Amino acid sequence: MRLFHSPTSPYVRKVMVVLHETGQVDQVDLVAASGSPLDPGTAPVAQNPLGKVPTLERPEGGALYDSRVICRYLDARGQGGFYPSGARQWDAITLEALSDGMLDAALLMVYEGRIRPEELRFEPWVEGQWAKIARALDMLEARWLPYLSGPLCIGQISLACALGYLEFRHGGRDWRAGRTGLAAWGARLAERPSLAATAPPG
Repeated sequence: MRLFHSPTSPYVRKVMVVLHETGQVDQVDLVAASGSPLDPGTAPVAQNPLGKVPTLERPEGGALYDSRVICRYLDARGQGGFYPSGARQWDAITLEALSDGMLDAALLMVYEGRIRPEELRFEPWVEGQWAKIARALDMLEARWLPYLSGPLCIGQISLACALGYLEFRHGGRDWRAGRTGLAAWGARLAERPSLAATAPPG
């Protein structure tokens, strides 16, 4: 397999965590790829017309994207069991969607500062993205802690990567404030070998 990869992408990190957890990390060649909506750079546009990472080329042919599809494929291939059956599956994939939504908002904040000319930046829009993240964090603290104490699933992996990205790119916002239960859970999971091995550089 070949994984088009950026070490700072939280979506790539999700895939890498699943690779580590399922014992498949040595079966993947990492291909550095980067770009933006303004300049595709080395993004894998031939394999994925959206030009995004992660994109996974499979030995049986055909590329997979985005991270949710790739993680599900790798879980099935490696028999990881990170997608529960029964009622718990809906919580797992809802938590994954919530975590990915937080990442979407966090990335939009980064792009606003990195790509848009300074004179055109709109701070209320940035704060609106953070408001989405803050509401999600508050809900996680209020309602999700019992679920987070259960067996590791794709939702928990996604959330751990999302929290890591908030610390990496938006550390000054102090997402932990007032969310002691979630902060403690995130700190514990960050020590897991698959998360420690895939932490963003720097």
